[in-house]
Amino acid sequence: MAWHPLLLLPFLLAAGNTAPIFNMTIVYVGEDLQIGEFAFQLKAYDIDRDTITYSISGSDSFYFDVDAQTGVVTLKNLLDRESQARLTITVTVSDGINEPVSRRLTIIVEDRNDNAPVFRNLPYETSVLENTTVGSIIYTVSANDPDTGPAARISYSIQEVIPDTTKNHRLFYILPTGSVVLNSSLDYTTNTFFQLKILAQDGGGLLRNETVIQNSTNYLSIAVIDVPNLNPRFLNEPYSSSVPEDCPVGTTVLTVTAVDGDTGVNDKISYSFTNASIPFAINDTTGTITVSQVLDREQPLSEEVLLVVTARESNPDIYGNVAQASTQVTVSVTDVNDNKPQFYQCLLSNCNFSHTQSNFTGSIIEHSSSKVPVSNLSIVARDPDKGINGTFELYLQGTSASAFTVSPTRIVGTEDVQILVQDPLAVDYEITHVMVVQLIANDTRNPTDCCSTATVTIDIIDTNDHIPEFPQSTYNLRVMENSPDGTIIATNITAYDPDSGAGGQITYHLLPESIQEIFMVNATSGAVLVRNGSLLDRELRSVYYANLQAKDGGNMTGTTLLEITVLDENDNEPIIIGSYFISVEEGQNVSTQIRAIDNDEEGTLNSELGFKIVPGLYSNNFTINQTTGEMHSIEPLDREAVDDEEGQLVVTVEVYDHGVPQLSTMVNVTITVADVNDNTPVFLQQSYEFSIFESSDGSFVGDVMATDADRTEINSRISFQLERSTGSSNFLISSSRLGPGNYSGRLSLDPNVPVNYDTMQEKLFSLVVLAENTAADDAGNIANVSVLVNILDVNDEPPTILPSSLEGVSVRENGTQQDLVHTVFASDLDTNHSLVFEELSVACYKGGSSAGEVCWDWFVLLPNGSVLANSFDIDYELCDVVQLTMRVEDLYTQKGNQYSQNETLQIRIIDINDNAPVFLPVSGTFGEQKGLGYSILVVPEISPVDLQVATVKATDADSGPEGTVFFNIISVVLVQEDGVTRPFENLFKVVTSADQDSYIGSIQVASNLDSSLKGQYQVTVEARDSAAPQQATQTTLIIFTVDQSYRIHLQFVTTVDEVQSNLESIRVALTSATKAGVYVAAIRSYEDSRATQVKPKSVMEVYFVYSNGTALDVNQLSLFIHSDPLVLANLMNLGLAVIGPAEVTEPSKEKQMIGVIAGLAAFLVLFILIAILALVLTIRSYKRKLSAMKALKVATTLSPAVVQGAGIPGTNKYNAERANPMLNLSLDPSHDLGFHEETSSLASVNSLDENKVDSPKEDNFKAKRGSPHPTDSTEDEALAAALNMKEPPKMAYINSAFNTTDL
Repeated sequence: MAWHPLLLLPFLLAAGNTAPIFNMTIVYVGEDLQIGEFAFQLKAYDIDRDTITYSISGSDSFYFDVDAQTGVVTLKNLLDRESQARLTITVTVSDGINEPVSRRLTIIVEDRNDNAPVFRNLPYETSVLENTTVGSIIYTVSANDPDTGPAARISYSIQEVIPDTTKNHRLFYILPTGSVVLNSSLDYTTNTFFQLKILAQDGGGLLRNETVIQNSTNYLSIAVIDVPNLNPRFLNEPYSSSVPEDCPVGTTVLTVTAVDGDTGVNDKISYSFTNASIPFAINDTTGTITVSQVLDREQPLSEEVLLVVTARESNPDIYGNVAQASTQVTVSVTDVNDNKPQFYQCLLSNCNFSHTQSNFTGSIIEHSSSKVPVSNLSIVARDPDKGINGTFELYLQGTSASAFTVSPTRIVGTEDVQILVQDPLAVDYEITHVMVVQLIANDTRNPTDCCSTATVTIDIIDTNDHIPEFPQSTYNLRVMENSPDGTIIATNITAYDPDSGAGGQITYHLLPESIQEIFMVNATSGAVLVRNGSLLDRELRSVYYANLQAKDGGNMTGTTLLEITVLDENDNEPIIIGSYFISVEEGQNVSTQIRAIDNDEEGTLNSELGFKIVPGLYSNNFTINQTTGEMHSIEPLDREAVDDEEGQLVVTVEVYDHGVPQLSTMVNVTITVADVNDNTPVFLQQSYEFSIFESSDGSFVGDVMATDADRTEINSRISFQLERSTGSSNFLISSSRLGPGNYSGRLSLDPNVPVNYDTMQEKLFSLVVLAENTAADDAGNIANVSVLVNILDVNDEPPTILPSSLEGVSVRENGTQQDLVHTVFASDLDTNHSLVFEELSVACYKGGSSAGEVCWDWFVLLPNGSVLANSFDIDYELCDVVQLTMRVEDLYTQKGNQYSQNETLQIRIIDINDNAPVFLPVSGTFGEQKGLGYSILVVPEISPVDLQVATVKATDADSGPEGTVFFNIISVVLVQEDGVTRPFENLFKVVTSADQDSYIGSIQVASNLDSSLKGQYQVTVEARDSAAPQQATQTTLIIFTVDQSYRIHLQFVTTVDEVQSNLESIRVALTSATKAGVYVAAIRSYEDSRATQVKPKSVMEVYFVYSNGTALDVNQLSLFIHSDPLVLANLMNLGLAVIGPAEVTEPSKEKQMIGVIAGLAAFLVLFILIAILALVLTIRSYKRKLSAMKALKVATTLSPAVVQGAGIPGTNKYNAERANPMLNLSLDPSHDLGFHEETSSLASVNSLDENKVDSPKEDNFKAKRGSPHPTDSTEDEALAAALNMKEPPKMAYINSAFNTTDL
């Protein structure tokens, strides 16, 4: 049979070996990796299962160490993403056989939160005007964080405010942008400087597998600049001072001091007086007040002068007004003793002290008793100085001074002065008719101008012994009551005294003395006059009786009776009889009569009375009879017309007489009008309009006011309620009394009914409020008013990111599109809002799968929703979709959630043609690509046109037209077996087709191949993309022309489907046995009808090709498979039954016989050769064993003491004790071992070819010295076993030292 030669001609075919494959292109390493820690592992694979070693190189390999055996890479030097985010090393892998394979490996250093925010542009110092508007940004701090993602998002907060007060903590706040905002008004007078401790904190991130938040602080110093917004202020108020009245002009009174209220401005101050005509002046610069005119406290100027001083700043304040302030200065002018006492002739009660008098005249009856004052003297002494300065003494001087004394002797200020008789005997008419004294007023504390002197001439009245006589004993006199003082009642009532001289000089007096209070008499003429007319009241006394005394110089008296009748004068007002208090219900008339009397003389016009109503608030409502005093109301009274709370109205009636002058008396008629509920409530406004914030449940809306003109509480009580209407159920109203008849309806939101501005179609409620008089009997006694309630928006709705602004965002890769790429918009239903966008996270995707953190720093979301491209490293091939998760914060949120729902902005990265096509490994029927630029393929020698002989596969990382790949054959070169190259054209063609994310180029035969040509075709295939600028990559396919005789048929007892399902396992087993490329040409059903012991069901047609173009035939394959029992067993389990050639032909009978004979002959020859060879080898082995046994027996007889000698003959080993390595016995090298020297093996008597030696046994050991060929049964068995090809009995020791070189 055809496979018989497999037993006769086995040979070994060396298999080819391929280089390792290393496909890693990018790895990620965290920057917080510590030295010595695991970074990543390099992984390459070798289809030959060769041991792979790894090494790295390049400048960035400085950071890493690699284990050459395992590929584990550890950190050698610390990483810092912020310094270098991407490293590139060259990885070299080697299997020790092929050329090392080197690839560039990109290492992306992943960010870790290892950096705290760093403040920029330090130090932070600023100045702020005191009147800066609340809400203004006063400074913006800025910090950056070189980290990425949330760890680079910085938030700011104010940690501390110096000075540390509660108010100051609310004075500032900081925005997410770092802008510090003024939250309330500044006051330079309170604080001139602030220091804010600002915390910058990142969003947190991983650091050594823990979430860490980094922060840093810095201080912002704020100096407050004062502005002129305050008026000046006076220091050391209140101001008061005193100056003596005799101070010279220019004397400084005091200095007022004002300073600018704005201490930081300190404007110039000028001073002035507000009041005029004052004897003081003020320095407009210094504020010093001085005396500008001579002062005199005794002049009409007040002792205490109140000055109003105004301080003005030279510049207007920030509002354009004059900055000024006023203060009062009280200046007391103190008294100086600069006036001497003076005398005045007047009565103290009506003295005007306008003229001084130095001469006075009085009289006294001679011998008048002691202490009797001198008559007819009106002396007033006065010193205008004050207090002790106005105190002076009085005394008399002159020759007559001893006869009199002065009273008082000491006066403070002003007082009447009398001269009194001190020595009655000295007052003697017969001695002198006239006495003169000097009246001295002495101010003892004013030595320079102390005294005033007045001459008092006192006439002495003589007495005699004749009684004067009147012509009538009675005189009837009349005087009008209330006559003025000095009215002459009787011009001349004289008496006759016959005495002469002084005795005949008559003086008249009225007696009794009590009458002198009312009347007086001219002492000389006897004329009777009215002394005090105010005491003349006819209604009290109509007749007076007095004695008129006529006295001569001798004190002789005569009297006459004076009957003085007081005549009536209209000097009495009418007197009202009774009081007038009337109570009446409103709506009724009033009638009453005013009664009065007049005490003047009856029957005269003085006592005749008349009545009239005095014009007043209610005078027009009444009328009165002028004669009788009957008063009536003109119309029924109205309580509501009465202003008085108690309902009282007062009408004043004047009762008058008809005398001259006419006198009258007023009387009040008080009428209390009882209230009747006759008025309807009235609202104070025709309508009301209020505004209220939404969600102010239970909050006060506004007050409606209504009044009821009824004047009693019960009649004017008002109750408010809401008329049922749309929205009225949202409100409550309560009544409260503000005052009499004045009520308020307090309108508020119902706390149980929420009001939502955003859901209201109309943002107002139109209500009707009813005001009802609760005491009214009539149910219709109700007023109404319309109330419009505007609902104001409260910032209580969360913001919303507009979905439309999240759509259709795309950015071209490689930084071709910078700065603003998109704007996201948000809305808020609230009318007042401030929206700030915040980036929450970034997700990177490539082809729908996560791409890690590669895109985290590509885009930046600004607070205003602007999305900026932030990187030139935007790479479509790393990431084609970036998802920014964001939210919006409403900074003005007053209530509820300030954040929107999280939304995702999907940014599609637009590919540009920046990548060349890349060839991919391809497994095919006739070949497999083994790299990016070199391929091994098998093509049948007989190839029809359009037959696919190989495939190439390529992909382009770009997308769309940029990633569409087309294949072209650039060149075809045949390299013949003798090394000669020969180019071809149009020998092969390529057809391009798409396969998911890659493209396949089918290499097909374009024209018939020349089967006579042997060698390999080097086909250069180019993969080129479609968009400009076009990118291209080439690879070379090695197409071997393998003869179809190498197609091997493997017959399986399993079906085609089962073989298909086990194809990979079959391929692995065949590759493991042959180390060749296994290429399956076809799998089909078995169709041979010949009878066999094993019935195959399917056939697999296979080529076994090596990288050098050689292929296995069926014999070589069988040898490989049979040499590996495990593979053979595995293939049999998979159904392999028969290994056959590509084509099996049925031999003829003759050929079969010839084959049998030739086989038998060959077998016979082979058997003879083997037998001869076995016999020769057996004989030689037998002889060696005999020689060895002889040496053994000699060795057993040697003395152990012998240790000298050469190495053991016949061995290649030495023993340390120079003993036989088999028995470990010492040998005597001089002893003849008796080796036979005549055999054909003499040339190698010193060599042992076997390492198996029979064990010596003492019982069977026979030493026959005379026999050169000692034999025993053991040796015979060994020889027989060799001849019979069987093993001898296992009675041997195995010594590894007997591996001889001669065998």
